[in-house]
Amino acid sequence: MARAFLVVMDSVGCGGAQDADKFFNGDVPDTGANTLAHIAQACADGKAEEGRSGPLHMPNLAGLGLGAAVKLASGDEAPGLMAKPVGLWGAASEVSMGKDTPSGHWELAGVPVPWDWTYFPDTKPTFPDDLTQAAARAAGTDGILGNCHASGTAIIEELGEEHMRTGWPICYTSADSVFQIAAHEETFGLQRLYDMCEELAPVLHGMNVGRVIARPFIGTKEQGFTRTTNRHDYAMEPPSPTLCDWVHDAGRHVYAIGKIGDIFSRRGIDEVRKGADKDLMGHLLDLADQAVDGSLTFANFVEFDSLFGHRRDVSGYARALEWFDSCLPEFFAKLGKDDMVIFTADHGNDPTWVGGDHTRERVPVIGYGLGEKEIGLRGFVDVGASVAAHLGVPPAQGTGKSFL
Repeated sequence: MARAFLVVMDSVGCGGAQDADKFFNGDVPDTGANTLAHIAQACADGKAEEGRSGPLHMPNLAGLGLGAAVKLASGDEAPGLMAKPVGLWGAASEVSMGKDTPSGHWELAGVPVPWDWTYFPDTKPTFPDDLTQAAARAAGTDGILGNCHASGTAIIEELGEEHMRTGWPICYTSADSVFQIAAHEETFGLQRLYDMCEELAPVLHGMNVGRVIARPFIGTKEQGFTRTTNRHDYAMEPPSPTLCDWVHDAGRHVYAIGKIGDIFSRRGIDEVRKGADKDLMGHLLDLADQAVDGSLTFANFVEFDSLFGHRRDVSGYARALEWFDSCLPEFFAKLGKDDMVIFTADHGNDPTWVGGDHTRERVPVIGYGLGEKEIGLRGFVDVGASVAAHLGVPPAQGTGKSFL
């Protein structure tokens, strides 16, 4: 029986979103943002030479049609990626009015977001008093630290020592609809951090804030602070059944790699595997061997976004793309003749752009195991419908059209 692998390369957009002018980084609209094209152009121009060199080298995804997808989506060339396609290729546009993780993933899984998310103002203090008080009560402290928009790595460097001294949690947000809590795994306690997030999640979800995120870290001021892989997202549940539910309810097995389990509140998911991206690639390779017939493996590789996109690190992003692509021959060699893989993304995060927020972009849709086929410009929801069609599982009515 056929298996399906849906692999989200977090933030690997390809430009061209027709509504990019409605989304901003600070005061600058996202018009013209193009994560893949701009990285490829920087590499070709010798402007991404830290830890790598030369044109962007992704022969496996480029051979399937990645460069062609960039050109289709945006009209931009992606130097080094413009091979003649031998796989399924196209691009997809999002209709949800957010450029965030839940919106992108839910819509890829067949469910556009039907409401507007709540975003916190970029002021200090950022959070309303009643939320600040609720956070302190949940932590069992007299107050919180942070209460601002911040980079997660920067704020633990700034406030980590004070956090360890006072015991107050570090609460912050970003341009996403999110409430993030950073705390030291040893001095504050990992389970205490999880309990705090779990208590606050219904409050935030009631405000239409999409996620509460536990951001544990370790270290000292002298040695430096480092975030661990024990992050946990407490996300709102999708408003209706998603691809995960369709497959699970049909009696099939659903594997979640990375933060997929958190994004979908573990609904419709049988097994979760987590870790850093290198660990996640190991899980993906293992499941290429081990996943049962008729199953869905849904994976998210987050470090393109979290380590390099938000930090506007072009060289780092290029290194991550090249590493990911270099792992694919081993993955492909493990697949059966009836297996299908779709590589896509949930939004953009152009590291050449202003600010540090996601960028509104179309995303590539690249298929392996489906022959050579151009699918044109599609909707995010068509991805979920196509995976369901490959597995012989009926999608919910009105949730996209298969491109297979």
